[in-house]
Amino acid sequence: MMQEMLQAQGVSRAFPAPGGGEFWALRGIDLSAPAGKLTILKGRSGSGKTTLLNILSALDPPTAGEVILDGREITALSDRERTALRRTQVGYVFQSVALIPMMTALENVEFALRLTRWPARARRDRALECLKLVGLAQRAGHLPQELSGGEQQRVAVARAFAHRPKVLFADEPTGALDTNTGLQVVKIFRDLCAQEGVTVVMTTHDPNLMEIGDAVYELEDGELVHG
Repeated sequence: MMQEMLQAQGVSRAFPAPGGGEFWALRGIDLSAPAGKLTILKGRSGSGKTTLLNILSALDPPTAGEVILDGREITALSDRERTALRRTQVGYVFQSVALIPMMTALENVEFALRLTRWPARARRDRALECLKLVGLAQRAGHLPQELSGGEQQRVAVARAFAHRPKVLFADEPTGALDTNTGLQVVKIFRDLCAQEGVTVVMTTHDPNLMEIGDAVYELEDGELVHG
């Protein structure tokens, strides 16, 4: 039986609706992400994927329900505790890579380690190790504008897992990439699960990626319809 790293129990999220009332972006979501595996949240634009990912990753609170990360309920934490959790136990990859343009690939990863208070003497070696894991050791000295879109996204992935988070959240990480390059990025996620033991939760609307996940959940109009 697989150990669960992340659980959502009855998670719902409401927003104020124009003209009064409430709009429910999520309703009663129950899901589990197995430790060291790749979980995919799929659905069309507007289905609630990003809202759910933001709640699972402690960026936003739910209106109702709870999220448990590695046995700890994170929805009950204070703002300061949630900030500390995001800095130390969580990694993020977004569709927009947001690399610092004047820093090399290596420096971008090193800078992320500095923000997470990684020991100074170990930052360079860890950054190089992470770039090697995503197949970019030979591009460590290149600036973002000297890299392809797929290479930039791989640097963003290296930056996100460098501090060894328990869970790596990826919101449409292949959305700006062609199918082949997107599959390469998702393969890196699977390799990270195997080699680094990290749990990955990613959103996508690309049907070509659905069969790659160890667990797949489909959302439609804020509700789970499969999973």
